[in-house]
Amino acid sequence: MAFTALPAPVMAQTFSFSNVSIEGNQRIEPGTILSYAGIARGAPVSAAQLNDAYQRILASGLFESVEIVPQGNTLVIKVVEFPTINRIVFEGNRRIKDEDLEQIVRSQSRRVYSPRVAEQDAQLIADAYTQQGRIAARVAPKLIKRSDNRVDLVYEIFEGDVTEIERIGFVGNSAFSDRRLRRVLSTKQAGLLRSIIRSDTFIEDRVAFDRQLLQDFYASRGYVDFRITGVNSELAEERNGYFVTFNVEEGQQFAFGEVTVESDLPEVDAEAFRQVIKLKPGKTYSPALVENEIARLERLAIQEGLNFVRVEPRVTRNDRDLTLDVEFMLTRGPRVFVERIDIEGNTTTLDRVVRRQFDTAEGDPFNPRAIREAAERIRALGYFVNADVEAREGTSPQQVIVDVNVEEQPTGSLGFGGSYSTSSGFGAAISFRESNFLGRGQILSLGINTAASASSYSFNFVEPAFLGRDVAFGIGLNYNETDNRYADYDTAEGAFRPSFAFPISENGRLRLNYTARYTEIMNTSDGDAGQIIRAEEAEGSRFDSSFGYTFSYDTRRTGLNPNAGVLLEFGQDIGGLGGDTSFIKTNLRAVAQTKIWNEEVTLRASFEAGALHYSSGESRVTDRYRLSDSTLRGFEYGGIGPREYNPATDVDDSLGGNFFAVARFEAEFPLGLPEEYGISGGVFYDIGSVWGLSDMTKSATTNQILYDEFSARHVVGFSIFWDSAFGPLRLNFSQPMKREKHDREQNFSLSVSTEF
Repeated sequence: MAFTALPAPVMAQTFSFSNVSIEGNQRIEPGTILSYAGIARGAPVSAAQLNDAYQRILASGLFESVEIVPQGNTLVIKVVEFPTINRIVFEGNRRIKDEDLEQIVRSQSRRVYSPRVAEQDAQLIADAYTQQGRIAARVAPKLIKRSDNRVDLVYEIFEGDVTEIERIGFVGNSAFSDRRLRRVLSTKQAGLLRSIIRSDTFIEDRVAFDRQLLQDFYASRGYVDFRITGVNSELAEERNGYFVTFNVEEGQQFAFGEVTVESDLPEVDAEAFRQVIKLKPGKTYSPALVENEIARLERLAIQEGLNFVRVEPRVTRNDRDLTLDVEFMLTRGPRVFVERIDIEGNTTTLDRVVRRQFDTAEGDPFNPRAIREAAERIRALGYFVNADVEAREGTSPQQVIVDVNVEEQPTGSLGFGGSYSTSSGFGAAISFRESNFLGRGQILSLGINTAASASSYSFNFVEPAFLGRDVAFGIGLNYNETDNRYADYDTAEGAFRPSFAFPISENGRLRLNYTARYTEIMNTSDGDAGQIIRAEEAEGSRFDSSFGYTFSYDTRRTGLNPNAGVLLEFGQDIGGLGGDTSFIKTNLRAVAQTKIWNEEVTLRASFEAGALHYSSGESRVTDRYRLSDSTLRGFEYGGIGPREYNPATDVDDSLGGNFFAVARFEAEFPLGLPEEYGISGGVFYDIGSVWGLSDMTKSATTNQILYDEFSARHVVGFSIFWDSAFGPLRLNFSQPMKREKHDREQNFSLSVSTEF
């Protein structure tokens, strides 16, 4: 009688087999099948045990079917093997390459085909498309039979369309508008450029990340009770769009109340720590500001030689006046040291580039905050896709090992471009930039720009950690030529600029530089150049040698206010240590920015000024200030300022001035368009002037000198800001309200939008 172990009622029988016969196997050894069966010869075997043997052989995944047949004292095991995979083929995929899909699937060529694994692979492929926002993607594994029990495994893929986010809404928000909150999120609504921009696709992980972004946004603005009660993601009936709604509870906005410093350590003078606290009562509460104060206090403790001092913030809530009192308690931390710092995953970047981001070295007291700050600095380098920094126990409980695991990404770029302008004609541009040169963290850039009437060549190199210190050493080489500039004359200019830059305070930085500069004015006889420029050409080539410094104060370096910032720069170049001239060139820049009306409108104000004074020699047109549209809108480069003028001889030369001053005021605001278009508007008002020629310069001509005195130009206009797929662009439409007769206007300009 034959017994087949199938899911069916089994009679209570006992069998004993002295022989086992295996049939149907081609590649699998009989001993392997017997090991799965687990039946010993001569031992009594029940029907249930035969069924278990059947299940074990089938569960091995090697056989398409299994049959166990008792025949007297012989147990016959009949198997049909799964075929071997000859090759794996992907069909229908365009968005994900074959080599990327091969990394996803578990099935492999020359391995046994498993329907279960093939179905899992199909789901993994579908999940990969879901991460791209294509939730309608379908994957079906198919088999094509070949000889010798081989098959081709084909994954037929239907990619489907991108499932876009048609609308992002908020429920429960009153302090900030939907428009403002949508700008916080990494996910965007589908807009005009939906075929290019991928941030409008629905990705579950991105929505989860957006929850944290919203939480951080409100927390940094004093809403300590803010919470997201839920996120509803509704799929459109056509399955081609999502409607995402964030349900929020804002709570009340809190400000800092009393800020104190206390100590439970007898050797610590709390008063010295109180003096470095910068938080003031009434300022909007932000956890980031608390973190900044803790870091400042811990740095002071290290400077005072106090190891293992920890700062614990203790917050007391005052619901009546909506304030939070913060007490910074100086206490003793655990005596734990850093045993070593292990860095893995960096194949190009040298260990020392990562290691110098740590203020902590092996053997130093372990400070978790310092390790977190180092992790942020490593991520900010831009060299790595991922950078994980974790601490684990070392060889003893009093030691820790800091593990740094990074995944590198490309850091170089090579660009080719072309241009056309009415003043310079057609041009070509080639640029190369590497921000992690030879894995040393150095910056190297090369640029070549050529046009019909101008060309420039540049080389720049920066070592950000000179001699292992927080000192940036840079070398710049530039050479520029103009041909028939304004159809009057040609110029050549070359410069060599080494520099050192280093921090001198929390927000302050100082740069020291040397400049060797060569200038020449040529071919004035080929155009209508006036007497002054001809006289400057007659001087021949000039070599200037100068030392300079620039001090900058930037509140954005500490991020004390996420909605405002101030930048101050003051610098001077002093010439005369060698070279043909002696001079002092002074420049000043001040910029302030803030946001108002629930952060919907951005206000900016800036002031720039410069003065050039020669004690030996005279300034030339290649030295003096000549403003461009980026400095004073509404006019061409060199379109305002002193001019040599004689209509009878067609002389109308822009000479530039020894002084300039410009103030700019502007407001940027939404235009009511869907923010996924990335378009906003702005209005601006500029006032400025260029003036001043020396008496010796003016004495070189018998022609008329125009606008040598200060004469303010006033310009109003509006701007269109577009956060395009090609970068942030700005379109300026300008109208001078007060100008001089011979000024040269420029009513429209297109430029890359930059923040100060």
